[in-house]
Amino acid sequence: MNPIQFPAFLKPGDRVGVLAPASIVKYDDIVPGIKLFREQWGLEVVEGKTLHTSYNQFSASDADRLADVQEMLDDPSIKAIIAARGGYGCSRIVDKLDFGQFLQNPKWIVGFSDLTAFLSRTYQLGFASIHAPMAKSITSAGSEVAAESLRQMLFGELPEYFVPSHVLNRTGQVSAQVVGGNLCLLAHLIGSETEIDTNGKILFIEDINEYLYNLDRMMIQLRRSGKLSNLAGLIVGQFTDMKDNSSPTFGKDSNEIIAEHVAEFGYPVCFDFPVGHVGDNRAMGVGMHAALNVTGDGVHLKFLSHSALV
Repeated sequence: MNPIQFPAFLKPGDRVGVLAPASIVKYDDIVPGIKLFREQWGLEVVEGKTLHTSYNQFSASDADRLADVQEMLDDPSIKAIIAARGGYGCSRIVDKLDFGQFLQNPKWIVGFSDLTAFLSRTYQLGFASIHAPMAKSITSAGSEVAAESLRQMLFGELPEYFVPSHVLNRTGQVSAQVVGGNLCLLAHLIGSETEIDTNGKILFIEDINEYLYNLDRMMIQLRRSGKLSNLAGLIVGQFTDMKDNSSPTFGKDSNEIIAEHVAEFGYPVCFDFPVGHVGDNRAMGVGMHAALNVTGDGVHLKFLSHSALV
C-alpha cells in the first residue's frame, strides 16, 4: 500500500482558494457556493483570476490557468483548493504544475470529473485529496447531504455512508485505500505519468453523457491494462445521461456493462453509489483508507482516521 499523508484538516478562519482550472464558469453560478464556504463554514475564500476570465471553452488559456493553480499551490496560507467546476482542461496542464511548495505545505485539492487528473497526481505524491462537489454544484438541488459530507471530510469528521442494496451487487467485506474518479479520465490517464495503480485498492468510478458502447470500450481498456484484475473492491457510482445508438441498440445498460467486465473477479462490487454528476455526490477521500462492507441488506462505506493507516 502506498503511504499516504493527510494535509491538515481545516478549521474556521482558514483560507481556501476557489478557481476554475478547466472549463469556463459563470461567476453568478458559483456565488452561492462561495457564500456557503464563507458564511456557513467560516472560511476565508481567495478567488482565483480564472473565475472572471474566458478563453474559448476554457476559463483562460493554458498558461493562465496553469499560473492560477500554481499561485495557489505555492501559497502556504491557503489550506485547500476547491475547483469551481470541471469540464475539460486539467490534463492539458497537470504535467506542468510544480508541486515543490505543495510538498512543503500540503493542502487539500477538492473536485471531481475533470479534476480526476489533479486528484490522481496528488495521490501519486503521497497525499490524500477529496473527490467531491465543487463550488458550482455544491448548492444545486439535492446536494445538501453531499455538501455536508465534504464539510465533514475537510474538517476532519470522516464520514460513513449507508447505501441501499442493488440487484447486481456482489457481497464481501474489505478494508483498503480508495482511489478513482471519472471513468473517462481514469482510462485517459493510462500510460501517462498520472496513471493510477489500482492493485489492492477500492476503486470508484462515475461518468456522464457517454455512449454505452464507449463505456464498454473504457471498461475494456481498464481490464486489458490490468486495472480491474487485483482490486480490493469496486464502487460503481452514477452514470448520468448515458446515450445509446438509435438502432440497433447496444443491448445493455451502464450497470450491466460494468458487471460483465468484472464478472470473472471475486472482490465485492456495489452499484448505484451516490457519487458522480448528481446532486447527491458524496465526498470520497482519494488515498484514504476505508472499510467497505457489501451485504444483501445494503452497503456500508466508512472512511478511517489517519492513525488507522498504520
